[in-house]
Amino acid sequence: MLNDLQTPYEKGNKNQTTTWAECISWYEELARRFPKVLRFSVVGTSDAGVPIHVGVITADGVFGREQLKREGRPVFFNNNGIHPGEPEGVDSCMAHVRDFCTQPERLAALGKAVFLFVPMYNVDGSLNRANTSRVNQDGPEQFGFRGNSRHLDLNRDFVKCDTLTAQVFNKLFTAWDPDVMVDTHTSNGADYTYTMTLIHTQADKLGGGLGEFLRDTMLPHMFKEMEQRGWPTCPYVNPVKDCPDHGIAEFLETPRFSTGYAALHHTIGFMPETHMLKPFADRYESMRALVETALDFTIANAGQIQSLRRAAKEEGKTRREWPIHWAMSEEKVSSFRFKGYEAQYSPSLLGNYTRLSYDRSKPWERDIKYFNSFPADITVAAARAYVIPQAWREAIERLEWNGVKMERIDAEKTIDVQCYHIKSVSSRPNAYEGHMFHDDVQLEKRTVRVTLRPGDVWIPLDQDNARYAIETLEPQAHDSFFRWGFFNSVLEKKEAYSDYVFEDHAMELLRDEPELKAKFEAWKGENQGLLGNQEAVLDFIFANCQRYVEPEWRRYPVYSVV
Repeated sequence: MLNDLQTPYEKGNKNQTTTWAECISWYEELARRFPKVLRFSVVGTSDAGVPIHVGVITADGVFGREQLKREGRPVFFNNNGIHPGEPEGVDSCMAHVRDFCTQPERLAALGKAVFLFVPMYNVDGSLNRANTSRVNQDGPEQFGFRGNSRHLDLNRDFVKCDTLTAQVFNKLFTAWDPDVMVDTHTSNGADYTYTMTLIHTQADKLGGGLGEFLRDTMLPHMFKEMEQRGWPTCPYVNPVKDCPDHGIAEFLETPRFSTGYAALHHTIGFMPETHMLKPFADRYESMRALVETALDFTIANAGQIQSLRRAAKEEGKTRREWPIHWAMSEEKVSSFRFKGYEAQYSPSLLGNYTRLSYDRSKPWERDIKYFNSFPADITVAAARAYVIPQAWREAIERLEWNGVKMERIDAEKTIDVQCYHIKSVSSRPNAYEGHMFHDDVQLEKRTVRVTLRPGDVWIPLDQDNARYAIETLEPQAHDSFFRWGFFNSVLEKKEAYSDYVFEDHAMELLRDEPELKAKFEAWKGENQGLLGNQEAVLDFIFANCQRYVEPEWRRYPVYSVV
């Protein structure tokens, strides 16, 4: 190793992480000295106006994305620093890149593969340095903050894209279409012996041959290899109760998270989570081992991974139905040989409750329940196409950022479509990542006739990016645009009434509309306690009469053409 190419971490006491300025200037110097190995450039700008960089490494000095894609090169993507308080991936990536530049045998081992990396993703949070925000974490001495300059967690922003940073990521990811992604993190939660735990794209949700390959081939190899490298690894410790003794469940990483977002593009994603209570030096070394393990496997099996991805995209073009929501099975249970610490329960000294702690002097090893089956619990019939009126531009532009092919309608036309009537929505009482997220969505399917205008968008689903369109546009999908509130205005009725006038008019409506009268009689029978509430009575009549119907009210404005 050339001493002047040591990383800030290597020059320090193994309990320090690089600053943003040190990191970027170090990479720029490396790219200047090794221009045939590393291409390092600005890919976009954060909400705080800070440049976001991306690096590309190839063994033969070919960096043009279009040429690399034409040649069918496998792409391995390493994203770092999404949570700048979890920085070991930032420092280990620097060492990986340096080794590619200075070790010819390591570079040659890449073969035709492309090593694509973002050195520090949450550049805003990385500038907000302190040593206080990670409450339970052992080092490093100073680190960045999870929130970006808009106080948003970027690992909840991959679908809603409130941040410029996430918009940059969506475009970068779509342009390169990586085969495998590793997004580096640090965990919090239970105590146990492992330094490295691993979240992966949930295999049932990834689906098909690609999901089977991940579960049956890639993961077993990675766990075995990490054991041989001296870093025993277990699935992310997500206890089903208060501690691992009772079993752990796979993390269902929906598209708000990086691995769930990757699945929308049929990319195998990993989110390594080193354990917060282990020394920073150990977390760093285990992260190096994990990224190398995933990269080496990807290089060795690139042909099969790419073939399975192509098959998944092709299969999506002709599907008759699509799963859009998955739930953990409590009946189908596997097991995992787990190495933990004895859980202890004792009276709290702070209040009148029992607290949990772990006794590290009493390690144990035994099989625990592992809940890793997540069958789909909501499926939808595949449409031939979706239609989105151009007014809903926020949804349309996100589809565009993710490569969804669409056409603009060039002439006014009236067609029959299927649409959803939103029967009910239950939303969180408090803001979640800047939105009032809709947890429960109940729908009724209807057939309506709509007039489309020039400029409205037609989205055919016989395309490679059908999955992204379906899981963002179907309202009941885990992280649909609807759940994030992109279409909230259709939940609001725009006209109102004056009660003293409408009281008499309501009697006329009940006389003239038999269907309304039948609904009202049924409502009265089910809501005796509301009959003394004038507003409730008149609201029901006003909302259900045909005379003053507002077709757009509670009509989800994304239509299906079957």
